[in-house]
Parts: sequence; structure tokens; C-alpha cells
Amino acid sequence: MIKKIFFLLYILLIPISLFSCFHEQEIPVNADFEYTITAKSYTVPVELTLTNKTVGADFYKWTFEGASPATSTEKQPGRIIYPNAGTYTIRLEAWNDTQHQIKELVLQLDSAVVVNFETQIEVNDFAPANVKIRNKSRGASTYEWTFEGGIPATSNAGDPPLVYFDQPGDHVITLRVTNGRETFSYSKKINLKESLQTEFTIVPVFEDEDYEAPLTATLENQTRSGLQYNWKSTGGIIANSSSQHTSIHFDSPGEYTITLEANNDKQTQVVQHTIQVKANTNLYTMKDVRLGVSAAQNTIGCLYSTKLRKVFTRNEITPENGKWIDLAFFGINSSYSYCRFVSPDSAAGFTFPDIPGATHTAFVNTIEKSPLKFTVSDFDTMTTDTPLKELAIKVNDSGTAFFTNASSPYIVLFETQDGRKGAIKIKSFIANGAQSYILADIKVQKSN
Repeated sequence: MIKKIFFLLYILLIPISLFSCFHEQEIPVNADFEYTITAKSYTVPVELTLTNKTVGADFYKWTFEGASPATSTEKQPGRIIYPNAGTYTIRLEAWNDTQHQIKELVLQLDSAVVVNFETQIEVNDFAPANVKIRNKSRGASTYEWTFEGGIPATSNAGDPPLVYFDQPGDHVITLRVTNGRETFSYSKKINLKESLQTEFTIVPVFEDEDYEAPLTATLENQTRSGLQYNWKSTGGIIANSSSQHTSIHFDSPGEYTITLEANNDKQTQVVQHTIQVKANTNLYTMKDVRLGVSAAQNTIGCLYSTKLRKVFTRNEITPENGKWIDLAFFGINSSYSYCRFVSPDSAAGFTFPDIPGATHTAFVNTIEKSPLKFTVSDFDTMTTDTPLKELAIKVNDSGTAFFTNASSPYIVLFETQDGRKGAIKIKSFIANGAQSYILADIKVQKSN
């Protein structure tokens, strides 16, 4: 009987024990999570990664307002992407069979920022210049401009005022913007050319380097940053008064003022220079001409052009310049025991090469043996071609006559094929072996 009573009590106590056991195993739910922003940027598009740190839950439901994906039931939902700026709530519901908990987190995402601007230099790119700036930025809430070398130097306006730059060169314009949390910047360089600087030079052409009338000169425009030009003169004839470079011709001697006015649509400047045109002497003077002995014709040169005012070596002779050579000096060696000037068309008989297009020049190599009178003093004091005009040089051509270095200075007269008369004053005979040469001054008519 007693055994039956204990058995009945055991049967009655089992449910109570089981109920007590189930109650002790209930697990609390603590919903929790955290996120990591990719690149730590809150500017959309924003990518974040969620880490579920919930304890005690078996089931999960995520809601991502404004994101992709919008929901998830995964414990670790992975990467979430927000394409647009705004304030969004991340909601996590976590539960088990007995408990349920919710956690929400509010996320503030900033606008996407495009920082950009355009510059427009007004009129042209010569300094000084006003620069207009068009702000093309998007998504910014504040602006900070800096204008390197500009006036003003800075601005906080969305659309800045005109900026004035008075110096040439590179100028950097920088825009820094924010969207409330992050800062972005963009720079652009502008280049301004030099401001207008007007200048010119007057350069006589080769034939008129003695500044004697009639004179033609080139007007070499050295203006920087100019666009339009206007030339004027108190005399003479300007070839093209509006050309950048031009020329001017004077028929008569005198002092003339040439004016250049230049502008570049921003500035205008005027510069003046004077030129003194001398009276025509009809005489060219060439000083310190070196003509070598026969052995020096490949180095110093023995041939001379009074038109080109240049000495030529043997190797420099061409069909183009041969026709202009009118003097040929033959010196047998450094002893100068046999010297003479020979006509270019006879030069081949005196160790010289054939001269293409060679012309004939008459020489009086020995004035002392001719009826002509022309002294060293006559040469030195001759300032016009008058003393040469009456000399009958051609009819007194010396033929095979020669001279030596017995006396110096020494005078030789000549007359070119085109009738120009001249005189050579040999100032010295320089003995230097195969590189020996005479040093001479030459005076010759410009025209016959």
C-alpha cells in the first residue's frame, strides 16, 4: 500500500519538475548591430557593411530604408548600398520562441558632390584681364574660392564676381566645397600673355647700311602682345602702314620721325624713333679687308665682291656669287715680291679656279707708271665719288704690271664691268707663311 502511495506521488511530481526545468532554460534576446562605412565616406553613393552582434535570437528581419537591398532575413546581411542622400533608419528585429527585440539606428548620408567650374577670359588672354567664372558644382553647401594673383584674392560666394589679374603668367584658381561633412577641391590654371609692350627698330637694307639717301629700311616690329598696328612717318614712303612688319623709303637726306601705334583691343601704346638720312656720297667704304696670298685662298680667301662686301675662299665660290666677284688679289708668297690684282675673268691663269659668271675688272696696279694721279692722301680725304669720276682707269689698265711690298700704304685703282670706279689702299703686308695677307681699305662708287 505504501509503495502505491509513493508511485502516485512520483507520477504527480514529474510534470511539476518538467515545468520547472523549461522555465529555467528561457534565453533572453539582446538585439544589437554595428556598421562600417566603406572608405569612411558618408557621401552617396554610400556602401556599408553590417555586423550583427545580437545575442539570444534565432530569427532576424532587417529593414533598410532607402537602400539596396531593402530587407534581409540573414543574420549577417553583408553589404548595403545607399544611392541617395538623406536620413534613413536601419531596423533589426531579432527573436526566439519566447522573446522579441527591436533595434533601430538612424543614418545621415550626405549629398554627392561634383566640384567643377569654367573660366572665361574676357576680350583676350593678354594681361591685364578680367576672368568670369561659372560654378558648375553640385551637392555642395559651402564654397571657398582662392584666386592666385587675382583681385579679389578669395570669395565664399557660389558664383564669384569677376576676378582681375594684372600680371602675365600662370594663375591657379581653386574651389574647395563641403557638403557638411566632407571637403572636395578642384583647381584650374589659366595663363595670361604679357601685356602690350610696343617697340620697333629701323634697319637699313644691306645696300643702304651707310644711311645715305636714297635709303630703304626695314621697320622691324618687336612689339609683344600686339594685334593691330599703324605706322606713320614725317617723311618717306611706308610700304604698308597697317602691316606688322613693313619698310620705308627715303629719297632725300634729313631727319625723320617714325611712329608706331600698337593695340591689342585692351591697350594702346605709341612709340617713336628718329632716323638721320645722310646726303648721298655715291661712295661705299670698306675697312680692314684681308686678302690672302695664293697659298691662303682656301683659308683667308683672295677674292672679293664690292657689291656683297665679302671675301670669298676658293671653296665658297658658286654660280650664284661668282658673278658678283670683281677683285682678285694674287700674291706669290709671303715675300710679296710679285703682287697684282687680276680680273675675275682672267683669274684661272693665276692659280685660281674658274669663276662661274666671271666679269671683267680693269686695274691700274702701278699708278706711278701711268698718267693717272691719285695719292694715299687723295684716298684718305675722299668723302664722295667726285675724285674717281674723271679717272680714265680702263684705258690705263696695267696689263701685266705688278707691285711689291716695297712701300705701303699702296694704292691700286680699278673699274668694274658695270662701270663703277674704286681705289684700294693696301695698309700693310702681313707676313705669316702660307697664311700671309694684305690688309686694305676699299672705296668704290655705288653706281657709275
